[in-house]
Amino acid sequence: MAIAKGISRADADASASNVVAAAPDPAAPGPAALGAPSAAAWGEGLAYPEWIRGMLPALHDGFTVVNKYVGVPALKMGLGRYMSNPLTGYLMILRTRGRKSGEMRDAPLGYTIAGDHVYCIAGFGRPAHWFQNVLADPHVEVILPSRAFSGMAEEVTDPAERRRVLAPLLRSMGVIAGMVGMGNPWRDSPEEIERKCEGMPLVRVRATGLAVGPEDPGGRYWVVPLAASALVVVWWLRRRKKA
Repeated sequence: MAIAKGISRADADASASNVVAAAPDPAAPGPAALGAPSAAAWGEGLAYPEWIRGMLPALHDGFTVVNKYVGVPALKMGLGRYMSNPLTGYLMILRTRGRKSGEMRDAPLGYTIAGDHVYCIAGFGRPAHWFQNVLADPHVEVILPSRAFSGMAEEVTDPAERRRVLAPLLRSMGVIAGMVGMGNPWRDSPEEIERKCEGMPLVRVRATGLAVGPEDPGGRYWVVPLAASALVVVWWLRRRKKA
């Protein structure tokens, strides 16, 4: 199933924003099967600047809350097309199966499309729960701003492919790539970007079938027009009462 044929050019040009954000699987064990990673483990093996590594545990906890109560619900309601832009980046939902709970877990991630694959990166490194879930079960679902599909995910281990994909992935992150020290994709060489992203697994997803999108039966986009209609009715009633 060719991604490029089923995705609009806007999506093809779109990419990642919150690459360091990923909703964790709270019921799943850590990478060493001993529970959640320690504070030190979040920065281990990553090439972030020292001041960023010290903030990773707090950033992880903050993103977990924002993703759970804001990011994931908004993307499921089909608001990704309004949230994504070249300044703040582009977001998708990667749905993985919890390696311990067996339940589907949603992680809002930045993405880019190259050829027939969707790519994303684990900005928190290998301990990221969604990445550990992919290693345990590569069957995933992807919800892009305009469509959804099921697919097979795998880590990119080819250095040449990694260098080729990292630059466009970071370019679509907007301002956050430079802010967290992942490199300047407009200025740095592919080799320099690869060095700065050392320790962050790059994952590619190949589409294998269809999945439920925000506007399909079972999706949540219906909430948006319903809420908008309710607001219009309330505004009209209040205006009529004043008249």
